[in-house]
Amino acid sequence: MYIADQWTDFEVIDTGEGDKLERWGNYVLRRPDPQIIWPIQELDEQWRKADAHYHRSNSGGGEWQIKNPKLPERWTISYKELRFHIKPTSFKHTGLFPEQAANWSWMMDKIRLANRPIRVLNLFAYSGGATVACAAAGAEVCHVDASKGMVQWAKENAQLSGLEDAPIRYITDDVFKFVQREQRRGRTYDAIIMDPPSYGRGPKGETWKLEENLFPFLQSCTSILSDNPLFLLINSYTTGLSPTVLEHLLTMSMQKKYGGEINCGEIGLPITKSGLALPCGILGRWESN
Repeated sequence: MYIADQWTDFEVIDTGEGDKLERWGNYVLRRPDPQIIWPIQELDEQWRKADAHYHRSNSGGGEWQIKNPKLPERWTISYKELRFHIKPTSFKHTGLFPEQAANWSWMMDKIRLANRPIRVLNLFAYSGGATVACAAAGAEVCHVDASKGMVQWAKENAQLSGLEDAPIRYITDDVFKFVQREQRRGRTYDAIIMDPPSYGRGPKGETWKLEENLFPFLQSCTSILSDNPLFLLINSYTTGLSPTVLEHLLTMSMQKKYGGEINCGEIGLPITKSGLALPCGILGRWESN
């Protein structure tokens, strides 16, 4: 498992009964996690004094119970030299997936050690964690997400990190159509990052099912890679998908064409109280030799 264990402004304090207790900077949030099927070992003051608790609804969705009236609408946390806005959203998320820090550090090292200009394409880019990391390492980045609000959030994160003048291109668009247009333009990238959803619908009713569409989409992406690509990263939070599946996809698409090395596995976060690791998804990394 790839563990994001270099945080100071974030930690998973404890877990149990379908919930995780997390510290985001100076504030503690209690949020649900379907993988936590074990009991809380000790329901202590830390659990009781969470600043906010997200309760799932039996009919779907849920809502935040704000226990601390002084909890701000949003606040800032840091990871190394990177800074991010945190905001409890109506979908239980906070605008950041902290386990991805394991990938940020890996990508930053790859870019810095490349000793050449690197152009990165970040697809399904959300609030820009990977965008900020790659730009901080010196890469030119194209950030693509279909949500206008998330693209704005990503811009704010870049500004917080002192990257307002960095060569970041922000695109609010359907990811699949954008890749097709880049193919026609002949534009290429040295690295591609993607975090595709399990299921989705396009603006004209197009459907995306990861099991059916990921491999052909991956093939489309390989057609806009440069002749000397640096890396390709796939993240997935799709329940039941094995890291071995990502390994096979990368073997058939990337390694067959470019050689290189593939590493796949779970990604997770350390749990302070138990010393265990919380699984948070899977990743597949292809990198050049």
